Amino acid sequence: MFDIISIGSATRDVFIKPEGSKSLDTKDFTTGQALCLGLGSKNKISKLVFASGGGGTNAAATFAKQGLKTACIGTIGEDLNGQDILNELNSIGIETGYFQKHGDDHTAYSTILVSESGERTILSYKGEGQHLDVNQIPFDKLETKWLFLDSLGGHYDLLEKAVSWAVENNIKLATNPGGGELAHGLEKLKPLLKHFSIVSMNQEEAAGLTGVDYKNEEEVFKFMDGIVDGIFIMTKGPIGSVVSDGKNIYRAGVPESPIVERTGAGDAFSAGFISEYVRSGDIIKAVQFATANASSVVAQYGSKAGILKKGDWGPWPVVKVEQTQLG
Repeated sequence: MFDIISIGSATRDVFIKPEGSKSLDTKDFTTGQALCLGLGSKNKISKLVFASGGGGTNAAATFAKQGLKTACIGTIGEDLNGQDILNELNSIGIETGYFQKHGDDHTAYSTILVSESGERTILSYKGEGQHLDVNQIPFDKLETKWLFLDSLGGHYDLLEKAVSWAVENNIKLATNPGGGELAHGLEKLKPLLKHFSIVSMNQEEAAGLTGVDYKNEEEVFKFMDGIVDGIFIMTKGPIGSVVSDGKNIYRAGVPESPIVERTGAGDAFSAGFISEYVRSGDIIKAVQFATANASSVVAQYGSKAGILKKGDWGPWPVVKVEQTQLG
């Protein structure tokens, strides 16, 4: 019996910090900024880091390091990158026997260009990450208390099957859905989301799904509380987080910490929250640990190097959580 099973993406990541790059303000991109290098130039790399990534494996790493008996399910290619991912997960005690392997494409791969500010631009090759097959997941053989669903490559059939199986077997559900899942829209997701004990999204995702201006937090939470019977988390990047249990809203900022690069911060927060909530059932403690976990991750390269181990919060202070009644 597992404490939690994580289903989601698995990637091989390479982090590159190029010398001579510049961030330019421009209206040509939706973010309003561009990371630029001279066209035709040859630039030195000041930092090069290889690591595993993907929300499914990132979350599993936090669960395992927090002492939860954890399995991870994803899909990889029959290549060295895929084997490296499995080796890393196995080294921290994660069961990987349910991973799917295919030889017709490469393991998903991301090249992450890191600016001087720690912000990053990601070049993502989905590869085998697109081919997670619901029919190859042996649901009838799985035993777990919790099921966590991350990015499923947009496979609605897998999302639907996983939720149905969990409900039928009295397994608690948590999710940090990927863009492919959110793209199905509110009407298709609504009957599934009501079964989740914990749902986590960033501010932009929540606004996009609900159609409510992201600045109007209370309306976003009222909307989502009408859909999700459990806890709804909205992360706000370097600003902090807001959480609702349908009765109260919990707000927290982030401690001052060095920012090396931000990849995996959202995964670290959602998985950190789930880990502490599974352990204690205390939302305030869950927000505090999630914040510390995310703060630790952004202080190092890669989405797993900074993940906190059970009983060790590192140097991060316990953040103040403001609790108010939902109006």
